[in-house]
Amino acid sequence: MIPRKLYQQILQRLGKGKAVILTGARQVGKTTLVTAIANQSGEKYLLWNCDEPDIRAMLTNASSTRLKQLVGKATLVVIDEAQRVPDIGLVLKLMIDTLPQLRLIVTGSSAFALSQSTNEPLTGRKFEFVAYPFASVELAAQTSVMEEERLLDQRLIYGLYPDIAQHLDDAPMLLRTLTTSYLYKDIFTMNDVRKPEVIERLVTALALQLGSEVSYNELARTVGVDKETIIRYIDLLERAFVVYRLSAFSRNMRKELTQSRKIYFYDNGVRNALIANFQPIELRTDKGALWENYLMTERRKLLSWIPAPVQQYFWRTHDRQELDYIEESGGELCGYEFKWNAARLRIPKGFMAAYPNSAVHGVHRQNYWRFISQQQWESDEQ
Repeated sequence: MIPRKLYQQILQRLGKGKAVILTGARQVGKTTLVTAIANQSGEKYLLWNCDEPDIRAMLTNASSTRLKQLVGKATLVVIDEAQRVPDIGLVLKLMIDTLPQLRLIVTGSSAFALSQSTNEPLTGRKFEFVAYPFASVELAAQTSVMEEERLLDQRLIYGLYPDIAQHLDDAPMLLRTLTTSYLYKDIFTMNDVRKPEVIERLVTALALQLGSEVSYNELARTVGVDKETIIRYIDLLERAFVVYRLSAFSRNMRKELTQSRKIYFYDNGVRNALIANFQPIELRTDKGALWENYLMTERRKLLSWIPAPVQQYFWRTHDRQELDYIEESGGELCGYEFKWNAARLRIPKGFMAAYPNSAVHGVHRQNYWRFISQQQWESDEQ
């Protein structure tokens, strides 16, 4: 198993009296991770996969007495794809309250469904984590930074889902299987999704607008539904870990855009599979968008392992000055401009004039590893 950054974090929180909740898309390695943790614990454990109908039936409306019988002498229980069990939050609350010595790990591929069921019953009774596809820094720890940098072009095209990253020769076929069999599986089980074909048209439209600001009204016209449906479906896609939104930053300039948003994909390979384009990076017309999506998502993975909260934005004005990415933490601003070629980097003067106490850095192929592996940009790197 490729060592995951979440391994030690989950192990440290796996205490009595609280459940560890691990969400993330299907096929990102949640089951592999929690099974490794269970095996390493040396305890007697149970693994319940709620994709199995008999496991769902076993846990549905289970009483505390029944749960004690099911757990038996096990001291650790792993419940996989828990969102498939009706009222799973109440079941977990019963387990925590009536089996105080039990250690509990719960996974789910739909943050929406699982959080709906667990938020109220498990208030004060859970630690929450998100599992992403591999991070480049995780793979580099197994091989080397030099090897990962050598594979950068492949990561931009095929992404970092575990099965794909470890079997690059079969990447196109594996990605087609992933996007057709797993990507929307949890979304399509939700009552709100009455027309699955709309979701498919929407993600294709989002894939084609990668790296650009998106308009809900324009998407509605493209997809052929109303704006409210677009907003609802994007929310579902976000909760199913297909895409995520980035809002515009604004503090003190009237000409700054405030209602804009960009939408990125959690994985470059998934995005490319949706538009059926696996051409090499040197032949791509969307090279800049792929580079931006990769950097944004790798940075998001890095920040997910850091306890201090960081707010994330982009910046643009009505006269088209823009900065690709901004972080706000502890009252300080740090901006980043992404370019595939270092020679093309330009830092917008308007941002520095409006926020003179902020720092802005250029990120390109020669220095990107610092950006995806270190929270603080080194002071000698400009």
